[in-house]
Amino acid sequence: MRALDTIAESIRVGFVHPTTVKNTLIEAENEGGLSAVRRIERQLSLGTSALRERQHPHTALAQTWLSASRAYLITQVERKHAV
Repeated sequence: MRALDTIAESIRVGFVHPTTVKNTLIEAENEGGLSAVRRIERQLSLGTSALRERQHPHTALAQTWLSASRAYLITQVERKHAV
């Protein structure tokens, strides 16, 4: 999945632009539906915990990705229920 590659690279370098976060999540949904975004959220949850345990310097960025993926899922589910 390209989204996971984008996320991993941004965490590796320690920076991501907010537009990249949004576009990555949109692309993941377009490719695999909300289930793809849920898989990303699950991977980020596990990965963020592992980074925190190792005291990785970019743990906060991983947490940002995790929070963004959760917010994206909530927003999309609410949007689908509103229709």
